[in-house]
Amino acid sequence: MTFFPEVPEITYQGPDSREPLSFRYYQSSEKIEGRTMREHLRFSAAFWHTMRNGLADPFGAPTASMPWDDGSDSRANAERRIHAFFEFLEKLGLEFYCFHDRDLASEGRTVDESIRNLDQMVDVLARCQAQHGRKLLWGTACLFHHPRYVHGAATSCSVDVFAHAATQVRRAMDATHRLGGEGYVFWGGREGYSSLLNTDMPREREHLARFLQMAVEYRRAIDFRGQLLIEPKPMEPSTHQYDFDVATCLSFLREHGLLDEFKLNVETNHATLAGHSMEHELQTAAAAGALGSIDANMGH
Repeated sequence: MTFFPEVPEITYQGPDSREPLSFRYYQSSEKIEGRTMREHLRFSAAFWHTMRNGLADPFGAPTASMPWDDGSDSRANAERRIHAFFEFLEKLGLEFYCFHDRDLASEGRTVDESIRNLDQMVDVLARCQAQHGRKLLWGTACLFHHPRYVHGAATSCSVDVFAHAATQVRRAMDATHRLGGEGYVFWGGREGYSSLLNTDMPREREHLARFLQMAVEYRRAIDFRGQLLIEPKPMEPSTHQYDFDVATCLSFLREHGLLDEFKLNVETNHATLAGHSMEHELQTAAAAGALGSIDANMGH
């Protein structure tokens, strides 16, 4: 089945090209300083932005046209999205992709059902990787969308929520490991607070550190060799977040003896929200030897 029959493979056509669907500056095979552009810039498409983002905003309904997605939580629909995604990667000439667990597979009524749903989609991804010659750059767990995470995941005031989040990370890391992923990202989302009146900050930060320490221990237990990454994330949606910017994350990692275990995945939009330029954030991470990946999301 073809999902984009009217779209040809998108190729390099030079800076004078009038073709909207063409590369004008990126020529994957061109060598710069002894390495090809493809080697310098290992572009990866995010499954959630391309296959799951309906393009809604706080004042409007979704506007994205996704005819391959019938809006259901069925297994057939989840598989169809994956096949559309790999055709998208192929036509763009992208070697890598990344995912959130809940964007691949819907959450079940129980933890075991959620795990089964994810495992089924990992089977599909493994087949598609082999068929299309694509690779997983990194995976992550969605610890922010479900109402249980209203007060955070690792920093939640509920031990049940902490345990559920830990299970999600474990299974998402298992999936990443199985698919040969080159890294695993901790994309906190809600690890912060809105008011100190009902927040025990030292305790919450200790819980977050322990959560990350457990992940490091599990990574070693399953012999996952991929890089662990943290994505600094200010004010989305909490007023104050413990992973506010690059410098804050570096300080937190040093304080808790984790600096050697993690690098940073730096996003353009989050640099803006933190009141920094993207160049500042990248330089801060690089100067500490902790720049791991770049998320080019502009936030609009």
